[in-house]
Amino acid sequence: MFETIMNSIAMAEVRDYIDILLVAFMLYKLMRFLRNTNAQKLFQGLVILLVLTALSGILQLSVVYWILTNVMQVGIIALVIIFQPELRKMLEQFGSQRLSEWFSFGHAQEAKTTDTAILQTIEAVNSLAWTKTGALIIFQREDSLQNIINTGTTINADVNAELLKNLFYNKAPLHDGAVIIAEGRIAAAGCILPLSGKQNISKDLGTRHRAGLGQSEAYDSLSVIVSEETGAISLAENGVLKRHLAPETLERLLIAKLMPEEEEKKSGLLERVKGWITK
Repeated sequence: MFETIMNSIAMAEVRDYIDILLVAFMLYKLMRFLRNTNAQKLFQGLVILLVLTALSGILQLSVVYWILTNVMQVGIIALVIIFQPELRKMLEQFGSQRLSEWFSFGHAQEAKTTDTAILQTIEAVNSLAWTKTGALIIFQREDSLQNIINTGTTINADVNAELLKNLFYNKAPLHDGAVIIAEGRIAAAGCILPLSGKQNISKDLGTRHRAGLGQSEAYDSLSVIVSEETGAISLAENGVLKRHLAPETLERLLIAKLMPEEEEKKSGLLERVKGWITK
């Protein structure tokens, strides 16, 4: 097998390498479109089935190969029917992107969007805490929150401090639910979250804190909570609640959790500056 691979590499032409790079690039773009959607895990399962089918063919497991081949043929048609809305959305996004966006890997734009979302959230949270207006803001990370988003009202807007304050205004129709921020945008508001089942939670914490804590127990998301009674700011992650945070502390925590690469760059720069000063 090794000799076959080496012979294939030796016989490969420039267009073969271009062909491989184009396929890899298209798979990368497809994974980015499917990221944090309901279709992501099914796509991963489809890839596993493809690998198993190829292995069963190589190992000449005829029965297993026949079963997997037929499952794949029927399964692909079923996936197209079931995930027709997601496929339509993906094609619309493909068509709406500019050529420059097609050939960009998007990390810089994502970092900028996330940074803006954090700054606007901190501005809103600071104001909400000052006026003792209750708020519950969820930042999506790796785990998809589509099922949580479906419980609320779709917003699909850029993160804006004034918009967040209006959503949590105590006479607004959506103020009792949670706001979900996904990929640097407000995905939905008025969302219903799972409550924490912990028995040792402080009695002075209400439903909003229990919901934010329960959300962090069920998903890897971050829950930013503003108390309606005291105006205290809290952050829940992995079932742990950090209370009475200053806005500046919350900002540092969100940057560290949502933008670890940017945080490392800043830390590295600070260390270099300290080293220069010391020298």
